[in-house]
Order: sequence, then C-alpha cells, then structure tokens
Amino acid sequence: MADIHRISSPAAISAGFVPVTGESPRVLILGSFPSVQSLRHCEYYGNPQNHFWKIMDALFSLDHHLPYRDRMAYLTGHHIALWDVVRTCKREGSLDQEIRNPVFNDISGFVTAHPTVRLIVLNGNTAGRYYTRLHIPTAIENHILPSTSPANTRYTLAEKVIAWEIVRANCENEGE
Repeated sequence: MADIHRISSPAAISAGFVPVTGESPRVLILGSFPSVQSLRHCEYYGNPQNHFWKIMDALFSLDHHLPYRDRMAYLTGHHIALWDVVRTCKREGSLDQEIRNPVFNDISGFVTAHPTVRLIVLNGNTAGRYYTRLHIPTAIENHILPSTSPANTRYTLAEKVIAWEIVRANCENEGE
C-alpha cells in the first residue's frame, strides 16, 4: 500500500478590485484585500457577516439590503471612494495574516488624481500597517479604524459605528 501524503497546493495569486469613486471624493476608505466571498461576488465587503454595510447604514441611513450597485452609487454620491491597499497577493482563505507577497495599489497616484480627498480611512490594522509601509508623501489626514471584518470580535457593531463616525463627519457639506 502506497503512502498517501497530503500535499497542500500553493495559494494562487489573487487580484483585487479597481477603485470605486465618484466625482470629488472626500474620503478614501482602504481595506487590506477582499475576502474570498467578496472576490467571488465581485463586491467590496461582499461577505454578509462583514459589518461594513451595516456601519454605512448606521452612519448614512443607507439600507444595507439594497442591491450592491445602489449601495455603491449612494456611497460615491456621498463623496466616498473605496479601494484596497493590496492590489495582488497570494492568500489561502480570507484572513489578513495569510496574505503573502503583497503588491500594492498606487494610492499616491489616486490621491494625486483626486485632490478633493481630505481623509484616508484604513479599515483595520493590516490595511494601516501596509499603508504605512508605502510612505506616501501626503498631508492628507489618515486614521486606522476598527476592522469591519467578522474576524474582528474585539469591538461590537455599536463600537465600530462610533469609531467610523469620522467618515460621515468628513462627507458632510455646509448647506447640503
């Protein structure tokens, strides 16, 4: 009888999404890299357990049950852009600590092309750590906020909403 050895296949290189932005974005929200479910659904924050859309609902009264296209139009209409720090990587599963060989997006180019961005929000510590590694020479304010990932059980949804309030505050206009 032949020995049977479990051979794990190496993780394939995965590519993330293009940025989603409307006219005059004021806030750029950067995640680390899309989850397996997000990649499968071709949607930012496509895992229904992720708190991102529920947080946006709490901040902007954006019904998180709306179709994805409508949610994205709502965000871009409120001057919010979405992207990720990592463009491609090798990763088995969805956990950030499994990201290998990251290749980063041109965030510096994005903010140069969109001079209306006045706040960069990093969705979780991994996004923040990778962003810091990029040494982007910009005076744009940035904040690392609690990850909206379902793996982040350190914060309740209510605590995440409070921390993410900075997004709404930076999207408001006097007179709107």
